[in-house]
Amino acid sequence: MPSSIAAGATQRDLLVGGAWRRSATQTPVIYPFTGETVATVANARAADVEDAIAAASDAFTITRRLPAYKRAEILQRAAGLIEAQAEALARQIVLESGNPIGETRGEVARTVTIFQIAAEEAKRIGGEIIPLDVAPAGERRLGEVRRFPIGPVVGITAFNAPLLLPAHKMAPAFAAGNPVIVKPAPRTPLSALSLGAILTEAGMPAGALSVLPCDVATAEPLITDPRLKALSFTGSVPVGWALKARANRKRVTLELGGNGAVIVHHDADLEWAATRCATGGFLRAGQACIAVQRIYTHQDVYEQFLSLLLARVRAIKMGDPLDPTTTMGPLIDEHAAMRAEQWVAEAAVGGATVRIGGHRQGPFLEPTVLTEVTGDMKVSCEEVFAPLVVVTPYQSFDQAIAWANASPYGLQAGVFCHDLRLVYQAFEELEVGAVIINDINSWRVDSMPYGGVKASGFGREGLRSAIEELTEPRLLALKL
Repeated sequence: MPSSIAAGATQRDLLVGGAWRRSATQTPVIYPFTGETVATVANARAADVEDAIAAASDAFTITRRLPAYKRAEILQRAAGLIEAQAEALARQIVLESGNPIGETRGEVARTVTIFQIAAEEAKRIGGEIIPLDVAPAGERRLGEVRRFPIGPVVGITAFNAPLLLPAHKMAPAFAAGNPVIVKPAPRTPLSALSLGAILTEAGMPAGALSVLPCDVATAEPLITDPRLKALSFTGSVPVGWALKARANRKRVTLELGGNGAVIVHHDADLEWAATRCATGGFLRAGQACIAVQRIYTHQDVYEQFLSLLLARVRAIKMGDPLDPTTTMGPLIDEHAAMRAEQWVAEAAVGGATVRIGGHRQGPFLEPTVLTEVTGDMKVSCEEVFAPLVVVTPYQSFDQAIAWANASPYGLQAGVFCHDLRLVYQAFEELEVGAVIINDINSWRVDSMPYGGVKASGFGREGLRSAIEELTEPRLLALKL
């Protein structure tokens, strides 16, 4: 157990239209590893939410006319400020999420990249010239299409990547010329507030940015107020679809859950596949929507792959997230660990074999690998959101695809295979937002289109894709 860190606890204000405010009520931020309070955060009141919405509505008259090069300059300055504060931000993520310091340093680096790419994309929001003389009525007429910012944007984020997820809301919204209000996850609001401070310092126009830690009831106008034109939500499946149903005419993007499938064919590089699956299954202690959860392995290489995977899982070191040698930290709280432990126990009673792990120590669940799992067990058919993978042999590639598709979720899938015919079969038949070849479903570059199908989401993130979601194409028809 590390020495106490409670003495460093701080009080954080909320950001309303670019100005910092205190509140009569505070929420503690708990370090999952020790249970200590590392900060208290002001809770937004109904008046703060109204002021943030009004400020964003007013600021849109400025941001929509802000030249691309100025938006790019602000975003690029923000990237530099994030990079300059990288170690402090990485440590802060550890304290609010419990993710190990090695992972959080990577999260900060990715956030720098997000703002750098957003700065570039702000300068290349294009359009097209289209012919209109395809019919007699269009003779001597020409069409010009340009994209215009949609208006104030709301971003609501989950706890598991507390810097990265707000960045994916803030950066493309402002790159497109929109003000943005972010409601961070109640358990991990510190990074979003720090990002708000950085963007304010970088020169965000007055009123164009708010960060509002608040409860669900207080946040209701962010969902229903018609002055807000778009909602981008990252979080649980039931909450996301419920928000979409209440969002009226808002443009909605949903980045939701999954139970990621990986197919390991008999021609795969098994060492590489095992290494990557051991990474993707236990990143953020499995608390990632694109974590590896289901691994379907060809029967000819099943035992060999399983042996390689187990060896790598045994090497995972649980412990103090601030220790650079730790490779897996706790779950967000003990309740989450208890839930996952119960799912493991239910699977074992149903006939599954626990090959490694399965035991809980406070908020930690040991890295766990299960075999002999049936498709109707929770560890297979639901999103476990914990450090747990199941490994199942298959006979044919068609069978593997069918099993991967036998899920209400469809975020991303990984396929380890060198047969180009099977690669394209997977591309055509897997019901997911992206198929990752010779890597795990968890692989992502932040510029690429990212999102799911079925229960896993609606719309796409990734800087250019998000900007398209947050802009409206408009046609100008010219008579020559």
